[in-house]
Amino acid sequence: MKYVVIESHRSEYPRPISFARGTLLQIGQRYEGEEDWQDWYLCSCEGQEPGWVPGQLIERLGVGQGRALESYSAYELDADPGQVMVGLRRLNGWLWCRRQRNGELGWLPLEKLRQMD
Repeated sequence: MKYVVIESHRSEYPRPISFARGTLLQIGQRYEGEEDWQDWYLCSCEGQEPGWVPGQLIERLGVGQGRALESYSAYELDADPGQVMVGLRRLNGWLWCRRQRNGELGWLPLEKLRQMD
């Protein structure tokens, strides 16, 4: 499914967290905000800065402890209005997508996209 960017987006995270399936995670706070971004948790793992991870990708092992159910990257795309994206996976108010122009992969908030016909 194709989407067009309707509002600029700039990542606030220059070093996004990424990890392989099975990585042990320290699970921190749940995202709280006005946006409809449910079930995102601030997680950390060895050697990386904390980053936001969808709850669906975390196997709970105990209080504040978890394991990655699949490989993941929190990389966000910088995007401008008019750019076309191919949607690959929708999670908790965000879309993992591929920039049509150059194939770059990353997350964008759904509210900044409009589905194309």
